[in-house]
Amino acid sequence: MTAIIEKIVGNTAVLTMNNPPANTWTAESLIQLKQTVTALNNNKDIYALVITGEGEKFFSAGADLKLFADGDKGNAASMAKYFGEAFEALSGFRGVSIAAINGYAMGGGLEVALACDIRIAEEQAVMALPEATVGLLPCAGGTQNLTALVGEGWAKRMILCGERVDATKALSLGLVEEVVAKGGALDAAMTLAEKVAKQSPSSVTVCKTLIQAGRFMPRTQALPLERELFVGLFDTQDQAEGVNAFLEKRPAKWTNS
Repeated sequence: MTAIIEKIVGNTAVLTMNNPPANTWTAESLIQLKQTVTALNNNKDIYALVITGEGEKFFSAGADLKLFADGDKGNAASMAKYFGEAFEALSGFRGVSIAAINGYAMGGGLEVALACDIRIAEEQAVMALPEATVGLLPCAGGTQNLTALVGEGWAKRMILCGERVDATKALSLGLVEEVVAKGGALDAAMTLAEKVAKQSPSSVTVCKTLIQAGRFMPRTQALPLERELFVGLFDTQDQAEGVNAFLEKRPAKWTNS
C-alpha cells in the first residue's frame, strides 16, 4: 500500500494521505512526504501542491499513539525528527501548497495542514491539537504555526485546553481560508491551484519567501529585501514573458525560469 498517493494534474501535484482508517502518519510516510516535496521542488512544471486524505471521515488523525506507548525516548526523538523535516519541507515548498481538509484533522493531521499556505475545509471537518491530553505536545510546528494564524489566545485554548473547533469556527479564527460542502474540498483546492498556474511561478516563489520572512525578520530588513528580490526578477525569463504577454493581450507562457 502506498502511504501517499501522488497524481499530477496539469501544473498541480495532488498528494493523498492513504493509511486507513484514519490516515495516520508513520516514519515511512513522513520520509516519503519529504522526498516527494523535494522532487516536486525540482520539477519546473509543478506550480502548486494539494494535499488531502483518502476516504470521507479523516483528513488525518496524526501520529498513531501506539508508537509512543513504550515511553522510548529514542523512538520519540526519531519520530519528532521525521515530523519536523517532513512538514518543514512542505512549508518550504517553492510553489503554493493547499490543504483540502476533508474530515477530522487532529494532532499531526492538523499540523500538516498548518504547514501549507492555504487551507480549505469541508463543513463537517473538526480540527484540534490534543497532544497535551495524552502527555505530549504538538512538535511538528503546531505551537508556532497555529499561533501565527489564530493568535496566542486561541492557540492556547486549542493546545492548553484541548479545545476542538469545527469548520465554521476555524473560518472565523483564520485557521482556514474557506469552508465548502462535504465532498467539495478537493475540487475547491484544485480550482484555486488553477489560479496559481496563471501567476508567474518565479514571482510566486519570491513572494512566498517574503511573506514567510515576516515570521522572523524585522520589517527594517524585510522591506529592503522586497526591493532586492523585485529587481532580481528581471534576471528571469518569466518577468519578460509576463510583461510582454500583458502588453500583447495574450496569456503568458511560463517557463519557471
